[in-house]
Amino acid sequence: AAAFMPVTRLLTMACAAAGLPVTNLLRSRPDWCFDGADEVDPDHSLIKGRGGAMFLEKLVMRAAARSYILVDPSKLVERLGGKFAVPVEFLPDSLHVVERELQHLGATEINLRLAVKKDGPVITQSGNLVFDVRFQEIGKSMERDIKSITGVIESGLFIGHPVEIVSAGSIP
Repeated sequence: AAAFMPVTRLLTMACAAAGLPVTNLLRSRPDWCFDGADEVDPDHSLIKGRGGAMFLEKLVMRAAARSYILVDPSKLVERLGGKFAVPVEFLPDSLHVVERELQHLGATEINLRLAVKKDGPVITQSGNLVFDVRFQEIGKSMERDIKSITGVIESGLFIGHPVEIVSAGSIP
């Protein structure tokens, strides 16, 4: 059985050097996947994507038979959005449309994610841009509501996805 984790080329090379099999979604459906999260609430809803790969992460999670989220206790929160903004990946041409529609959804702060030590915005693996968006409240439909905005590719909200949370405090 092969595992799949959204990987960079560097991580792929490291796995190959260690003799760990890595596959892609065109070749096989993963039996399981694992990843981290920025926030996990009591219902196991997540904010992910501070690394800018929420589309690939969500695709892998949907494809895998089982998904494990590995976190330390600092990632466990009472409500989503308390520590981190919600990443929203969008097509560059839709910047103004997406920004306006996020405001209609109640966004209190919208920031284009800028690259560190580089001029300009962060560009995702798919060539898109990322807004970091804060909301006063994140309801159960917010993931779907954000995704319905024309131009949005994906959000960093993972609400109601079947995941198993493994916290550093729960590892024997």
